Amino acid sequence: MPRRTGGFIGHRGLQAPDPPTNITPTQGDEQVSIGFTAPVDVGDDAITGYLVQLSTDGTDYGSYSSAGSPSGVVIGSLTNGTAYTAKVWAINDYGTSAPSEASASVTPVVPPRGIIFGGGNTSALNIIEYITISSTGQSADFGDLTTTKKGAGAYSSTTRAVCHAGQKEASPYYQNIIDYVTIASTGNATNFGNLVGVRDNINDAGCASPTRGIFFGGYETGGNNAINVIQYITIGSTGNASDFGDMSASLFSVMACSSETRGVKAGGISGYINNIEYVTIASTGDSSDFGDLTAGRAQGGGTSSSTRGVFAGGETANNTRSNIIDYITIASAGNATDFGDLTATRLYNSMTSSDHGGVQ
Repeated sequence: MPRRTGGFIGHRGLQAPDPPTNITPTQGDEQVSIGFTAPVDVGDDAITGYLVQLSTDGTDYGSYSSAGSPSGVVIGSLTNGTAYTAKVWAINDYGTSAPSEASASVTPVVPPRGIIFGGGNTSALNIIEYITISSTGQSADFGDLTTTKKGAGAYSSTTRAVCHAGQKEASPYYQNIIDYVTIASTGNATNFGNLVGVRDNINDAGCASPTRGIFFGGYETGGNNAINVIQYITIGSTGNASDFGDMSASLFSVMACSSETRGVKAGGISGYINNIEYVTIASTGDSSDFGDLTAGRAQGGGTSSSTRGVFAGGETANNTRSNIIDYITIASAGNATDFGDLTATRLYNSMTSSDHGGVQ
């Protein structure tokens, strides 16, 4: 007679099934999905069902439960940010198995989101929308900015997204307002503070470490005076931006990217320069020379992995749009190297990335 480990419930326990194995949890938004392997020894009758239960303390498995099959059991109405473990029981007409081994811990989270701030065609907008990056579909309403903005700069930590400057719809068009939202929630933006000076910059460039946001140059006071100022904020706090240092020239419409430790600006309008400069984000001080782009330009896009920065598109002298893609190794100074070409010339392009490369 086979030796079974099941049967803690039922009047004929040894005829109940063995417990399931390979309990595999997958996180979701306020839910987890539990997969498992059915037992080989099903007892003296076919399995009629399975019971999955969760625990937050590894002891009480009665608070969250659901019936299901080995293909997957979804348990919802959970708390994002709270860790859970799972156990599974197999059931036949003779009783219920002993519990499975506890699964590895799993923590429900809001799936990665992309935040879209303002913008506009002929009119500046104050809308904020979001997408779930791992899926496809239409963007959804998040809330509103504190004012209309187009051409603003944006960056984020893992929890908070920040938007600064940009043009308003009505006069005075130039603004120094910084807004922020909590990425995992929805709702209207909250005022973070102000930039140093009234500032505007179409295609405004910002970059960030996990804790600090950096923004380079721009132009201020009616849009006629380019500036060389570098400013910074601490993303997890609120308050006005602080002076970080200066670039070597007064510029606007630069391109920018960063690693966790170094911020890099490239190009910019003051003769459509090819200069690349960098700062160490955790410190303060003037930017240092990094090298040169393969061609002077501005109003393009920048993105990065944790090690490589990429600059694409933009406009060169004489209002000529560019399809150039350059790259740099962020940790080491030197001239940019040709990466390839965009499928078409363009400017005012926006770029983002995962740790595996840039996506436009």
